[in-house]
Amino acid sequence: MHFSLYLLTFFYLRSRATAEWCYQSQTCDDTCKDPSRWAALFPRCGGLRQSPINIVTNKVHFSSALPPFSFIGHADLINITVENKGHSAHFALPLSVRLTGGALPGHYRAAQFHFHWGGSGRPGSEHTLDGERFPMELHIVHIKEPYSSLEEAEHDMAGIALLAFLFEETIDDHPHLDTIIAALGQVQNNGSSTVIPNFRLSYIIPAAKELHSYYRYVGSMTTPGCEQAVAWTVFHRMLPISSRQLDAIVKQCRFWTGQPMTDIFRPTQPLDGRVVLSSKSGTAQKTVIHMWFNVFSVLLMQMILIHII
Repeated sequence: MHFSLYLLTFFYLRSRATAEWCYQSQTCDDTCKDPSRWAALFPRCGGLRQSPINIVTNKVHFSSALPPFSFIGHADLINITVENKGHSAHFALPLSVRLTGGALPGHYRAAQFHFHWGGSGRPGSEHTLDGERFPMELHIVHIKEPYSSLEEAEHDMAGIALLAFLFEETIDDHPHLDTIIAALGQVQNNGSSTVIPNFRLSYIIPAAKELHSYYRYVGSMTTPGCEQAVAWTVFHRMLPISSRQLDAIVKQCRFWTGQPMTDIFRPTQPLDGRVVLSSKSGTAQKTVIHMWFNVFSVLLMQMILIHII
C-alpha cells in the first residue's frame, strides 16, 4: 500500500515537472506554459538573444570570415538511440561525430539531432526566411569541447553550435527519411526509445563541400531553458521531403499529454539589434548596390536642384 502510494506520488511529481512548458498545439492546464509564457518559468526565455528568428535576406551582412565546415565522423556507420522526450524526439549521437571550421572558436562534439514540424499540411520550421515558414527543420546540436553538457556550455557565448537545415517539399521522397519515420513510429509515447543501427549522418545532410553557403547569428536554444549560448548556422541548402513523408512523420509521436505531437516549433523572436551574417555575397552585394544607388540618386537630385536655383 505504501509502495503504491509512493509510485503514484513519484509519477505525479514527474508529470508536473514535465508539464512545465508546452507548444501552442497542446491543451495546457495551469502547470503548462505555452511559448508566450515560457519566461515566467524560465527567465532566459525573455532575453535579448532569443531564437528562432525571421531572416530578412536583403538585410544580412556578407562576411568573408565565414569559411566552410569540417565534418568528422558524419560518414561513419553509427548506432543512434532515439527517445521520445515528451515535447520532441531526440536522436542521440556518439562522441565520434564532431565539427570544426565555420569560424567556430574551437572543436565541437555532436550531442543529438531533432526535427521541428507542423501538422495537417501546416508548415513547421522554426526559422523563417523573409517571413516564409517551411515544412520542417532539422537541428544538429553540438557542444564545445571540453564542455560535457549544455549546462556547462551555456556559460560560453559560443558554447553551443547549432546547425539548422530547412526542408522543402518535393515530388520525390528523401531517400533516407523513411528510416527516421520508422524509428519515430517505435517511440510514440513519452520516455520510449529505440535504436537505429548502422546509420550515417551523411544519409540526411550533404557533404561539407556542398554546405559553404549559410547564415550565422548568435542566439539561444529554442526550448526552455532557452540558453543564450548558441552560434546558429542556418544553411542556404535545403533538404527534400515528399508530401507523403511529411504527412507520415507528423503522425508518429505523441506529447507527454498523449496528444498527437504536432506544431512543435517556437514562434520567431525579435532580432533586438543582432546582425545576421551570410557567407554568400549575393544577397549582401544587392544590399550594397541598392545603398549606393540611393546615395547616387540623392546626389543627382541635389545637383539638379542647385542648377535650377
